[in-house]
Amino acid sequence: MFQLYYNHAAKAKDDILSGLTVALALVPEAVAFAFVAGVHPLVGLYAAFMVGLITSLIGGRPGMISGATGALAVVMVALVAQHGIEYLFATVVLMGFIQIGAGLLKLGKFIRMVPYPVLIGFVNGLAIVIFLAQLQQLQFEDGSWMSGTPMYIMGGLILLTMLIMHFLPKLTRAIPSGLAAIIVISSIVILGGLDTKSVGDIASIGGGFPPFHIPEIPMNFETLQIILPYAFILAAIGLIESLLTMSVIDEMTDTRGQGNRVCIGQGTSNIVTGFFGGMGGCAMIGQSMINISSGGLRNLSGIAAALFLLSFILFASPLIELIPVAALVGIMFMVVIGTFEWGTFNMLNKAPREDVFVSILVAAVTVATDLAVAVIVGVIATALIFAWKQARHVYAETHINENGSKVYVVHGPLFFASIHRFNELFNVKNDPDDVIVDFAHSRVADHSAIETIDSLANKYTKEGKTLHLRHLSIECKALLEDAGDLVEINIKEDPHYHVADDKLA
Repeated sequence: MFQLYYNHAAKAKDDILSGLTVALALVPEAVAFAFVAGVHPLVGLYAAFMVGLITSLIGGRPGMISGATGALAVVMVALVAQHGIEYLFATVVLMGFIQIGAGLLKLGKFIRMVPYPVLIGFVNGLAIVIFLAQLQQLQFEDGSWMSGTPMYIMGGLILLTMLIMHFLPKLTRAIPSGLAAIIVISSIVILGGLDTKSVGDIASIGGGFPPFHIPEIPMNFETLQIILPYAFILAAIGLIESLLTMSVIDEMTDTRGQGNRVCIGQGTSNIVTGFFGGMGGCAMIGQSMINISSGGLRNLSGIAAALFLLSFILFASPLIELIPVAALVGIMFMVVIGTFEWGTFNMLNKAPREDVFVSILVAAVTVATDLAVAVIVGVIATALIFAWKQARHVYAETHINENGSKVYVVHGPLFFASIHRFNELFNVKNDPDDVIVDFAHSRVADHSAIETIDSLANKYTKEGKTLHLRHLSIECKALLEDAGDLVEINIKEDPHYHVADDKLA
């Protein structure tokens, strides 16, 4: 009994300390994303608190951290610039309802259809984005790069942070390495009087509890026309990033999250956030990696992170603002190292070239545009590559039967990508007067295939030759306009399948 209590207490301690580390890392990220969206830093901090707390309480994947993210901020900036922050709050509420609808319709399961190369590209692309986002901390307020003593101090503190995070877990896991690094670096800077950028130099994080606020916008159809497109885009980006982050954590921890529950949790948190002056959010892969590596494997870590963040806003802002930015940048650099799939370089010579291409493509598009576009591009590219590879499997065995007819036995799927190769199989002018095409080992998949068979029949008819089509489904015969009468029916042997065509819908 005492052992059981000890185990629960130890796990709770890991979650709470991990949550503290994550909360400290959330501060500059939330502030930075608020600036990207064109809103006050507290709007980002409130979102990080509420989204993180609610998703962990009712719908979060254990170990996953949610908050304000850059992927959403880059979409929000246009809305805020054109219509103001009140429209943003209304959009976040509507975004939440859309995400809940996705969860109730059980759309979360479709994340399992995202190909593995796309997932690898997503992880690598996001690692690069996190890395690039930290580089702005190496600049002065006027945008110029640090040099000389300020750069040496900043670089040295970042390196020391990374060394602590790397070597401390080899000695002890009593305290998360990220938290230890923050304490050590802060002590060195404060006691040593080093002149380096701190959290307070970015923005003040002090404030009160987020107040309830109904968005002050006209309740009419015109308003809906403005916010609905943004709401759909934000909902899609938020769910894609959350569900892909869930998949990454699933692989890291050898467990399985509940995609539909994540959708509902994210949606609920965004609805509440919109009514309490927050900019909305979704899962954050960087902070989630910090949490997992620090031992935060349960929902308690996300709850602790959110409550610590709120306490920073309410009570401890002067202390938190003293933390050197170098410590937080060093932590994020370690996150980048841990997030990037270094095995990708081994894939270059071992994995199929198509998979390598898709991974690089998704990573590049993630960096250049945003996550949603990257995933959509990756899935489309994978589908087209698959179609191309399947198209190469179409071939025909030929022979002359006892009646002198030439028989083509077609193998492989017949669909839009394979019709060109299918047409090359036939020698219409040199074939005998009687030709049989046997589809017993093939399958007609779509309207393009139907049109191709019709076209083939016309070619033989113009040459004055007789064509017989065997082993096509009843639906194929019904869809064939010119070749329908050439189909030979054999109820016992003919296959039964449907064709992707709207004519019989």
